[in-house]
Amino acid sequence: MSHLPEFANNLLSWFDQHGRKNLPWQQSTDPYPVWVSEVMLQQTQVATVIPFYEKFMLAFPDPKALARASLDEVLHRWTGLGYYARARNLHKAANIIINDLGGVFPSDQADLMRLPGIGRSTAGAIAAICFNHQSAILDGNVKRVLARCFAVSGWPGKKSVSDRLWAIAEANTPFNRVADYTQAIMDLGATLCNKSLPDCHRCPLQQSCIAFQTTTINEFPGKKPATTRPTRSTCMLILRNPNGAIMLERRALNGLWGGLFSFPECARNELPDHLKNIQGTVTWLPSFKHGFTHFDLDIQPILVQLNEPFRQLEESQTRWISSLQENKIGMTGPVTRLLAGLF
Repeated sequence: MSHLPEFANNLLSWFDQHGRKNLPWQQSTDPYPVWVSEVMLQQTQVATVIPFYEKFMLAFPDPKALARASLDEVLHRWTGLGYYARARNLHKAANIIINDLGGVFPSDQADLMRLPGIGRSTAGAIAAICFNHQSAILDGNVKRVLARCFAVSGWPGKKSVSDRLWAIAEANTPFNRVADYTQAIMDLGATLCNKSLPDCHRCPLQQSCIAFQTTTINEFPGKKPATTRPTRSTCMLILRNPNGAIMLERRALNGLWGGLFSFPECARNELPDHLKNIQGTVTWLPSFKHGFTHFDLDIQPILVQLNEPFRQLEESQTRWISSLQENKIGMTGPVTRLLAGLF
């Protein structure tokens, strides 16, 4: 495939002139900041990630600091960024690096993939950027670039389509300047070859892009098959004691919002059982919807102003807080939203 060197060379020439080189995690090839940034950038845009990244790195400047921190501290720094399994996996992986690997970060893509939360593309990015290994990546931006350039039909979430894109990604990854190439193809997808308004006339791959040449740019990549988005519902009990403090309860580590602090929850038909032994004034607050990747959650908040102190549960599983700044713990998005209106 003689056009492949030209593909990489055109991309690298564009990157030298127009690529992003001043992002916070680009100032070092140390694997730790690159790893943290790559994990944060999963499902999240650069502009959203930057302030979270900067605060996270101040709190946990190296794998040892991250491993020594409590999960509560880590989740607190992640609050608002979403997809909290990413934070839990970062914490687990940091402990493995420090306690099992002697503090040495793996350099091989396969070894990196053995760490919690590091998939094939993230491992490829770390191996290429930090260790200059010829390792391909295939994040959302790269999928879009390759699907358009090579007219790969179908939804990238389908295995056969993903396999085809991986083959193309590996064939196009050069031996030389692999770190720059990796940054370049991610940058191209994030800037010019974006989802809704691609700037094809400034694209360095214009002449070899099949979708551009055939004016079918909007057909690639293929869309996810339409499905009915389910809706679930829950009631959140906001218990406020006579002193104004509100009780939060740690959720189980596995499952939705694992390890974060939230309000006690129940189904609407279970409310009578939950409220029958609680003495206080009950106020139904406005309900609202919180969206997840695969479903929407209808939340009915119920404020219970207690007449007397509530029975304390196991200390490690509950917190009584009087302000949002009081406790350095991870809280769910709906909780921070509701607390902001109550304090």
